[in-house]
Amino acid sequence: MTTTPEGVSLGMPQLPAPDYPADVRARLEADAREIIARYPDSRSALLPLLHLVQSQEGHVTRTGQRFCAEVLGLTTAEVNAVATFYSMYRRKPSGDYQVGVCTNTLCAVMGGDAIFEALQDHLGVGNGETTGDGLVTLEHIECNAACDFAPVVMVNWEFFDNQTVESAKHLVDDLRAGAEVEPTRGARLCTFKDTARILAGFPDEREGAVDGGGSAGHASLVGLRLAKGESTPARVVHPRGGGAPQNQRPAEHPSSHDAPQDTSASDPSHPAGPVAEEGE
Repeated sequence: MTTTPEGVSLGMPQLPAPDYPADVRARLEADAREIIARYPDSRSALLPLLHLVQSQEGHVTRTGQRFCAEVLGLTTAEVNAVATFYSMYRRKPSGDYQVGVCTNTLCAVMGGDAIFEALQDHLGVGNGETTGDGLVTLEHIECNAACDFAPVVMVNWEFFDNQTVESAKHLVDDLRAGAEVEPTRGARLCTFKDTARILAGFPDEREGAVDGGGSAGHASLVGLRLAKGESTPARVVHPRGGGAPQNQRPAEHPSSHDAPQDTSASDPSHPAGPVAEEGE
């Protein structure tokens, strides 16, 4: 053990990361060659390769970083600098389902802060922590570019729109119970490891997954048409908490886990405002 003149103990140097087992290494090398071949400069393949190794263990391990460095001719320090910069790369074991609650401005004031606080209590975990069964990792996340469906919760980057505290609790309970869970938009849910492999650039081989990808939601497309100068039929928007105008059907949601459009649970009984310090 080394001690500095100031008396600070530096401890033993960290040993090199172990390698993957031979069969895993051979499989990942074949996948890596396919990824690297897509780029004129092999170094450009680092981001998808990090997703590839994340699909192996559910987070980017030191072994995964060593692998990326070796196949790309980089140092592990160069790989680590990238792996620790982007929040999509997990640095510790995490759950099969990454449940992200948007706490950016619009989602927050529409109920995102209340949802995030309630899920921490309901699951018994803090930000970035995983439930004891290893199924759900909870985190607050930045804008999902879905402000017209606020507040939004994402599971493995699939959308669950117009949430409330109760609908979000129902969602995570179903995930932990193994029940069928359908996103509002996009493909069917898969595990975080499977998601990581898709993000590495490999085809989603689940039946119907590509067709289920869909497109932007109705509210987003209305905004696009208005931006283009196209007119849309006028409609009456009833006040929050009031009844819908007669003969007007409520908006339909393709997901059984969508909350009603009028997310009144966020106001006034759950006033906006931060519920936890950043990083808690």
